[in-house]
Amino acid sequence: MRTPGVGCRTFTKILQTHTPSQLFTESVTVLSALGLKTDSIAAIQKPDWPRIELDLIWLESKDHHVITLADDDYPAQLKEIYDPPPLLFVRGKPELLSWPQIAVVGSRNPSTLGLEMAFDFAKTLSQCGFVITSGLALGIDAASHRGALSGQGFTIAVAGTGLDRIYPAKHKDLALDIVKTGAIISEFPPGTVAKANHFPRRNRIISGLAQGLLVVEAARDSGSLITARMALEQNREVFAIPGSIHNPLARGCNALIRQGAKLVETVEDILEELDQYNHKVEKILPLAMQSTLDLEQQTLLNLIMFGQTSVDNLVENTGKSVDVISSMLLILELQGYIEATTGGCYTRIK
Repeated sequence: MRTPGVGCRTFTKILQTHTPSQLFTESVTVLSALGLKTDSIAAIQKPDWPRIELDLIWLESKDHHVITLADDDYPAQLKEIYDPPPLLFVRGKPELLSWPQIAVVGSRNPSTLGLEMAFDFAKTLSQCGFVITSGLALGIDAASHRGALSGQGFTIAVAGTGLDRIYPAKHKDLALDIVKTGAIISEFPPGTVAKANHFPRRNRIISGLAQGLLVVEAARDSGSLITARMALEQNREVFAIPGSIHNPLARGCNALIRQGAKLVETVEDILEELDQYNHKVEKILPLAMQSTLDLEQQTLLNLIMFGQTSVDNLVENTGKSVDVISSMLLILELQGYIEATTGGCYTRIK
């Protein structure tokens, strides 16, 4: 990936006849016959060894990994796309890349409601067993990662830079939190800085890894719509949360729905569409991560804060009767998820 003029498709084409190590022994004539240009050939014949040494030093850290297209643990879902990255640099847990994933994307300047929706959807989906995948960007991306972490689930951030750099820099702490239990990945080698053309490339990986893509808020010209188009081209399910016709941040989502994206109001809408994946989720999750709650109980639990939450508030937010809520609260209390507090309130304890 440090050879100028060699992108994903050229790399993949060369791999059909040569291993990377074989290229270093070939003549200029053979390399030219492979379609390589002069600057590419020069880089192969005289590698930048100091730069390569720095890459190897980066790889020595225990949570740093490189996965090649030929490796058994390269995610099968990503391998299906038109131009899969030949190399994936990983910080964290590479095994998560092959787990069932939902990608969540949206505006970098969302509304407060948009942030809440992204957080809540990501949290609940992660508790249902999906890894939440996004791009570590400002706004909806960050809220999605935080939602998954809040639900004690797993999240993957796909970067548009080398993994020795965090972009945007203000997400350094968030990135460290993600690496503790999840993963940050990139097709770009260490030292790569942020460039505008890197982010569409990053987006195809976000959609390529996932079974489905959820767009929370997006303007008509949003980069999230580019990701959604990539997802459709990759034969992924696309979901969109609708909004007011007067809200500029809803126009992209509304346009996606007109074009055939599934309108989403609740997590159940996504789970119904992806029902074929539910059994995979149950099999792939460690036993300790598999919830014993049904979907209604889990949804109610997500509404109970680690501070006090009143029964009246839960009735208002769910539309269910006091009797139904009380019965579900008793089950959650008996299973150790919540405890009763003063004033007829409940607090979440796990």
